Amino acid sequence: MELPDGDRNGRILVVDDHEGIHGDFDKVLENPDRTAPSVRLDDFAASLFGEEKRHRPQTNFQVSHARQGQEACELVLKSVRERLPYALAFVDARMPPGWDGLQTIEQLWRHDSEIEVVLCTAYADYSWEEIAARLPRTERLLILRKPFDPLEVRQLAYGLTAKWQLRRQATCRMQELKRMVVQRMRDIEQLRSRIAELAKQRGAQPSSAG
Repeated sequence: MELPDGDRNGRILVVDDHEGIHGDFDKVLENPDRTAPSVRLDDFAASLFGEEKRHRPQTNFQVSHARQGQEACELVLKSVRERLPYALAFVDARMPPGWDGLQTIEQLWRHDSEIEVVLCTAYADYSWEEIAARLPRTERLLILRKPFDPLEVRQLAYGLTAKWQLRRQATCRMQELKRMVVQRMRDIEQLRSRIAELAKQRGAQPSSAG
């Protein structure tokens, strides 16, 4: 398992059957334009009054869109094949006539068990017990009620992509430690074999006494 190149993985998949929702997510998750007048004005004011510039997270979100669960599954499969996995998916609970939210999440996790998921719903479609019974990785699932707050969506995007990245880094470090341990064991075994061979050679040499 390799870490993605560059900064934090900001690849996000939005799965919803309403076109307008996709536009809302694009607006909420768009990357700050450093040339925008408001940003340049903030920076100028900060320098004028000797203040520090506002800290802006370095994550650049790349948002992909799917109108149905089947389409989302195809995008996830493609991302896995190309080794460009999604860190996060926002999935609508109701998407007639295709898969509902839970079925979509089941299929996404079948092909990429690492992806973080936010289930978006305006209704009490499922109880938590029903969700937990169907989805085995509830520690990677959050519920977002509609209509959602743009700030909450952006916070979820930053927090969950960071969580994905930290878990991937920890997995890579653990794999590296395992490789180191295996190599050390091989080195020790080779050293033992060499010592045994030397001892055997010494035992076979004729004594010079007498």
